[in-house]
Amino acid sequence: MSLPSRSPAEWIAYGLQSVLNLGLLSLGLILMVFLGKETLHLTYVLFINSEQVTKYQLVEGLLVWFLYFEFIALIVKYFQSGYHFPLRYFVYIGITAIVRLIIISHETPEEVLVYSGALLLLVVTLWLCNTSLLKRE
Repeated sequence: MSLPSRSPAEWIAYGLQSVLNLGLLSLGLILMVFLGKETLHLTYVLFINSEQVTKYQLVEGLLVWFLYFEFIALIVKYFQSGYHFPLRYFVYIGITAIVRLIIISHETPEEVLVYSGALLLLVVTLWLCNTSLLKRE
């Protein structure tokens, strides 16, 4: 029984796809460890810590947790959809990151206005991604 004949380009694509899959699998495992650490940290801050925690710190921790969660979901979706990254998941991650940035860094009104404009642009992009024109799934 012999292996099917492949062109050199197919072998290169197969090798690079394998490297990419192993890298993403490793990244997914690392992100799961960080998600677990963030979960333990939030549990400690909410239920065990006797110090007063500001609402900003709590919301920042929750948004970081959601960022880890969204990146893990993106990697899972990559493997489920036949080695394809859906655009919607990147937009979800961008929206969460900008909301976190608005909550954490709001020194000047101009900064918040620019971040809000970027957030509006991402929401419009998400709406376009979910229309029948661009939706694949």
